Amino acid sequence: MAPLADLLPRLERLAKASLRLWPVPEGATLRLINVSENTTWLVEAPDFRAVLRIHRAAYHSRRGIEQELEWSQALAALGTVLTPAPIAGRDGAFVQQGHAPDLDDPRFMVMFHFAPGAQPDEGNDLTTPFASLGAIAAAMHLHTQQWQPTTPLERLIWDDEAVFGPNPTWGDWRAAPNVTPEIVTVLEQAEATVRRRLSAFGKGADRYGLIHADMRLANLLIDGATTRLIDFDDCGLGWHLYDFAAGISFIEDHPQIPALRAAWLQGYRQVRPLSACDEAEIDTFIMLRRMALLAWIGSHIEAPEPQMLAPDFAARTLVLAQRYLASHG
Repeated sequence: MAPLADLLPRLERLAKASLRLWPVPEGATLRLINVSENTTWLVEAPDFRAVLRIHRAAYHSRRGIEQELEWSQALAALGTVLTPAPIAGRDGAFVQQGHAPDLDDPRFMVMFHFAPGAQPDEGNDLTTPFASLGAIAAAMHLHTQQWQPTTPLERLIWDDEAVFGPNPTWGDWRAAPNVTPEIVTVLEQAEATVRRRLSAFGKGADRYGLIHADMRLANLLIDGATTRLIDFDDCGLGWHLYDFAAGISFIEDHPQIPALRAAWLQGYRQVRPLSACDEAEIDTFIMLRRMALLAWIGSHIEAPEPQMLAPDFAARTLVLAQRYLASHG
């Protein structure tokens, strides 16, 4: 794969050349707004705003992306979740494919209607947004227990095998920056404890199913009294409580976390029951997600966010693991 500095200009050329695939006004401009698994671009013209997502190569199949859109729009149609609708291309398809001579692989692309709103500020009181997240998560989990895709799912799986198995989705956490032998020793104990507890917890339909898997503040847009959830790109099969763990991605050691957990649970239980037994296992899902993120940093170190997080992320993960083992080991 080309270094990010070389790849981004190529993707921008692909984005510009591909705008003709959608009913975009002539002269529309592009601006990069996010780099993660995918690159996301703001498309603007007079009286027109949209968001173009160019997918990472070999991450999802076309059918898998179609299923993401199918589920998110089924949720939106029922009023369960407010989320931006995709824009059909000129050929009527929501998923387009673009080719560029200086890219190794063709890329899948989706364009969405622009959604107003701002992400919650981590410096403010986050209990209200987290209560909203809990209620949204519960409504989604209820929906997935009766919703069936039109074809067998081709989505990611977010279980312990996907994080710790021989072919982890985001790579081996041991290969992340600054993972010292001391850290490896403790995190291997945490991994074994997480796997043991999740095996006992099980994958019953009341606990496990289709989840968003990335319900963090960066994917929440608040516009007055309206809350929108965006970016279903990581949706797949996983434990319902993984959605809370994903919600506190990168801020697992923030002083507000106990209050945010209480707010999320309160919002969740207003929509769907959650047993004390399930609640007691939340720390296990936080540890699972944290170690997945450690692996993600190592395998995505070309991107700005992993570079910013890398210097102390492993050391902070060690502290979280020590606390987890003290209470759950």
